[in-house]
Amino acid sequence: MRSRPSSLYLLTPDGLGRDELLRRCRAALAAGVDWLQYRAKAGADPETARLLRALTRETGARLIINDDPALARSVGADGVHLGRDDGSLAEARDRLGADALIGASCYDDLERAERLAAAGADYLAFGAVFASPTKPDAVRCPLDVLGRARRFGRPVVAIGGITADNAAEALAAGADRVAVLSDVFAAPDVAARVRAYPSMV
Repeated sequence: MRSRPSSLYLLTPDGLGRDELLRRCRAALAAGVDWLQYRAKAGADPETARLLRALTRETGARLIINDDPALARSVGADGVHLGRDDGSLAEARDRLGADALIGASCYDDLERAERLAAAGADYLAFGAVFASPTKPDAVRCPLDVLGRARRFGRPVVAIGGITADNAAEALAAGADRVAVLSDVFAAPDVAARVRAYPSMV
């Protein structure tokens, strides 16, 4: 039986072979992850994206593609995540349709978040809320921004340096979910690490 949904929004790492990546994602999904982002900064592989789409369908999880609306559409993903340089939200919506889940990076910028919420973003991501091993030079976002962003009426995602030990702090500050990469994928037991995070209420 699949575990209760986790507060995790799990992002995939670079540097794993396809088979190992799929093995770890399968374990994470079985342990309760219900949002998975295929993030491949070294270059996305369409076949890996298709296989991840199959895995998420098996568990009822959502697959979100980082940066690439065209790839998201081609594999039937649930949505896309857009950073500052990844094209407009309106173009992604036109390509993916009204039901797509489109998220946007807001860094520490509440004015940007307000604009993106008004433009139709489905969730707003803020960070780095803690020092990030994946992006050591990332802009730091004070935790109080998470709570202030709730006024825009969109789910708030915290990202950057989040671990099972500090996730509750970000959630208590106002995040609905925590986006995590290293803390889960570097763990010797992926499923156990996922279960160490708070479940969705």
